[in-house]
Amino acid sequence: MSIRVVGIGGSVDAHSQSDRVLRALLDRTAELGAQVRVFAGLDLDLPPYHTGAVLPEVATGYVEAVRRADAVVISSPGYHGTVSGLVKNALDYLEELRTDSRPYLDGRAVGLIAVARGWQASVSTLGTLRQIAHALRGWPTPLGLAVNSSVTHFDDDGTSDDSAAASVRIQAEQLMEFARRWAGQPVPRADRLSREPNRRPEPTD
Repeated sequence: MSIRVVGIGGSVDAHSQSDRVLRALLDRTAELGAQVRVFAGLDLDLPPYHTGAVLPEVATGYVEAVRRADAVVISSPGYHGTVSGLVKNALDYLEELRTDSRPYLDGRAVGLIAVARGWQASVSTLGTLRQIAHALRGWPTPLGLAVNSSVTHFDDDGTSDDSAAASVRIQAEQLMEFARRWAGQPVPRADRLSREPNRRPEPTD
């Protein structure tokens, strides 16, 4: 059975870097055998969530996809040093999973991506995403992605930044390895964790 991965995030802006990094990571999970669904940009332009609300059709499909997911990837632009309102509201809709046998993000690997025009906002946003994932009972991957879009650019083919590309690959591998182990599936050798980016090989004689 395929590992089901749901991507959440991005922004409604054209050529959003948070959307492109999200899709780059999801593409890598698909290469590793994942079945991928994406809810990004206008897919997440939902009414403000409140408990007991009648969910619009797009929100019902989104919540059901997360309910069935083995892993989730959340990508947010850094707005004023934290998660965007669009992404935060989408995550608030996961309150609909509170009474499930796997409530919220329980038992799911969670990949986290924060993108901003500077390190301060990207790093602080990543920290907030990690706190939210913990509050939703998810299991964040050891490696999170803080992308400074003023120095690293993603397009439809990924990025020429070798360090960022390596981080995308490693997070995808961590996500898939955790999800497979949780689901009781064998972990292919190709999914074993790669060396950390920027780590230099040991000298040899």
